[in-house]
Amino acid sequence: MKENSLDTLLDRLTQGDARAAEQVFLAYEPYLRMVVRRQLSRGLRAKFDSVDIVQSVWADLLTGFRDRHWAFQDADHLRAFLVKATRNRFIDRLRQHAPAVEREHQLSADGMDGLAEPQAARPSQLAQADELWEQMVATCPPTHLDVLNLKRQGCSLDEIAVQTGFHKSSVRRILYELARRLAVKQQNTSKG
Repeated sequence: MKENSLDTLLDRLTQGDARAAEQVFLAYEPYLRMVVRRQLSRGLRAKFDSVDIVQSVWADLLTGFRDRHWAFQDADHLRAFLVKATRNRFIDRLRQHAPAVEREHQLSADGMDGLAEPQAARPSQLAQADELWEQMVATCPPTHLDVLNLKRQGCSLDEIAVQTGFHKSSVRRILYELARRLAVKQQNTSKG
């Protein structure tokens, strides 16, 4: 955008024109995002990005423009003000998130050694799982037993569809219907 048109927009902006505010934002937003991105480390990118900072600054600045708290001589002064406000907001967010970023460490293959091993299922859990499986098999129509067995083996819907010849959505429907039947059966059993 040309400096003359920015100066014209600046005049309208200081008079509280909302449409001018939108146009000024669109003109400066890419530049302000670049200001933030240059300082944004990889760890901080997981917490927020440049758009978050710029939009946050702009939301606060709109009130100042609307209430006519600020007046700028020209577009260069406005740009300098916006850059300063954006850097200050970035520093504020950096201070908020820096402790969390310092505590976070990327896990490597060696770092997995310190993690607890999964615990083996207790005998009572195994008995409950066997009982549930028996109920599922009893509820399942014989034509769908292959679907149920493949799901128990951990196959995805796509893999089950390929192995059984059913469409993926049919596999999903079959499993949903089995779950519904089992829920109804368990609900009736608990009432009786």
